[in-house]
Amino acid sequence: MNISDQQIRLFQEKVLSFYTQHGRDLPWRKTTDPYKILLSEMMLQQTQVSRVIEYYMQWIERWPTVESLAEAPWKDVLKAWMGLGYNRRAVHVHQAAQTIANTFAGDILQAMEHYEKVPGIGLYTSRAVRIFASNADIVTVDTNIRRIFIHEFSLPENISSKELWSLAEQCLPKDQSRTWHNALMDYGALLMTSRKTGIRPLTMQSKFEGSDRQIRGMILRQLLQCSSSLEELKMITKINTSRLQKILEKMIQEGLISLSNNRYSIQE
Repeated sequence: MNISDQQIRLFQEKVLSFYTQHGRDLPWRKTTDPYKILLSEMMLQQTQVSRVIEYYMQWIERWPTVESLAEAPWKDVLKAWMGLGYNRRAVHVHQAAQTIANTFAGDILQAMEHYEKVPGIGLYTSRAVRIFASNADIVTVDTNIRRIFIHEFSLPENISSKELWSLAEQCLPKDQSRTWHNALMDYGALLMTSRKTGIRPLTMQSKFEGSDRQIRGMILRQLLQCSSSLEELKMITKINTSRLQKILEKMIQEGLISLSNNRYSIQE
C-alpha cells in the first residue's frame, strides 16, 4: 500500500477540521473514567447513539462504579437493559464488571490489556477504552473507521484487517489518539456514511420484525414479570414449538434464562 506522508497529512487535516466544526456533544466524551467509557462502548455496539444516551445516564446514576454493577442482581441489570436490544450484551456487561472487580481488583485499564479474559470484550472495545480513558497512542478500527479509510484512500472493500490496522497506525497523530478517534467516529457517522459512500459494513443487521431477536425480547419481558411454561410462552410469541424451543435453549446457554420444573425464568 503506497500512501504518501502528504496524503496522510491532508487526511488528518480534513478529519480534524470537520470535528472542530461538527463534533458531537456526547456525555461519555466528558469523562476519562474507564468504567463510564467501557459502559458506553458496550452500549453503543449495534445501537444508535441517540438511544444509548438516556440508558447510559440512567446506568451511571444507578451503578456509578464497576464494583456496584458487579454486585447488582442479574435481574435488575437485565431489566435496566431492556430496550437497548441484543440482550446478550447485558450478560456481557454484567459478567465483564464481575471479572474486572474480582480478577483485576477493579482496574479496568489493566483488564483491557488482558481483554481475552474479560467476557464480551474484543480487540476493538479494549483499545477504544484505553484510547478514550488514557489517550493511549494506539489505534482501533470499527465499521465507521474502516469505511472512512476505504473511501478516502480509494482502497478495495476486501482489504485485509491487517492492512487496515497498519494504515490506521500510519494515520494516527501522536499524542492525539482520543481526539483523533472521536473525530473519525463523527466523520464517519455524520459525513462519510454507508449510504453516501456506498460502502457496506462487513456484517448487516437482520430484519427485526418477526426475527429471533424480537421473539427473545418478548420472552424476556414476560419472564421479568413471572416465570412461564412453554405453552404460555407459545401463546405470547405465537410461533411454533420447535422454533420456540430452539430460541429458549440458546437463551439458557447464554445465561439469560433458566428452566426448572417445566417453567422458564430469568437466570438468578
